[in-house]
Amino acid sequence: MNKVGLVLEGGGMRGLYTGGVLDFFLDKGLLFQDIIGVSAGACNAVSYISRQRGRNFKVNTDYVGDKRYLSFEGMIKRGSIFGMDFLFEEIPNKLVPFDYETYYNSNMHLTIVVTNCETGEPEYLDGGHKSLVNRYLRASSSIPMFAPIVEIEGKKYLDGGTADSIPIQFSKERGNTKQIVVVTRNEGYVKKPEPFKWLYSRQYKGYPKLIETIQNRHHMYNNTLKTLSEWEASGEALVIRPSKPIIIGRFEKDVEKLRELYNNGYEDAARLYGQIKSFCSDCDNVVVSK
Repeated sequence: MNKVGLVLEGGGMRGLYTGGVLDFFLDKGLLFQDIIGVSAGACNAVSYISRQRGRNFKVNTDYVGDKRYLSFEGMIKRGSIFGMDFLFEEIPNKLVPFDYETYYNSNMHLTIVVTNCETGEPEYLDGGHKSLVNRYLRASSSIPMFAPIVEIEGKKYLDGGTADSIPIQFSKERGNTKQIVVVTRNEGYVKKPEPFKWLYSRQYKGYPKLIETIQNRHHMYNNTLKTLSEWEASGEALVIRPSKPIIIGRFEKDVEKLRELYNNGYEDAARLYGQIKSFCSDCDNVVVSK
């Protein structure tokens, strides 16, 4: 039997697309046991694992107008566009409660991708760690220049997408012979070089390896897309990508645009559902109940 990995790209508010895909999966009882998530992809994954359909949509649309959640003023007041304490402490523990019990008791496993600031390399953290999962999510979502470095057990981390935006190679190394990959860019997207290299070089002058990774990110990203295209052609990967043009940025605050993107994710997953079931039919680490 084959094994399949579910790989989830990040992308800030573009993650509403992934939220739509995963809510469709929940509606169909489609449950992947091995999930690798980056940034917003990981944040969507935890609600998928806890079976809290619509939770991420609610968080992103109910609070996106709240300055505690997202504001450029926050860069001055707290050093982050996103209110990281609000997102990873107050929301899951008070406002939109996260079902920790269901999450930790699930047989679905999440790996959370972060970037080590000192090595410039990706690290793949165990999302089942009971005391650190919110810190891991926070680190994975801390966009360079727009959020402070997160220190965990003596290591300094930033957004996982900096070093490994679409971790298909890691999934394969875990023994997954097939990959379902959810990306948040349209087909044909090509990442361009970082236009503000001097800003990153100044901000992270104490982390030369991180600077190097940021400067080379477009090469790594585009090479990953090339590999993914080859895997699609060979039948090793099935990619779910936005069928409609992405018209939002990672800091989007227009609720109707976010709703449209979420619906696009749901509809694309529904359209591809027959292919997804067929693709996973010989895999023993996924449940298809409907």
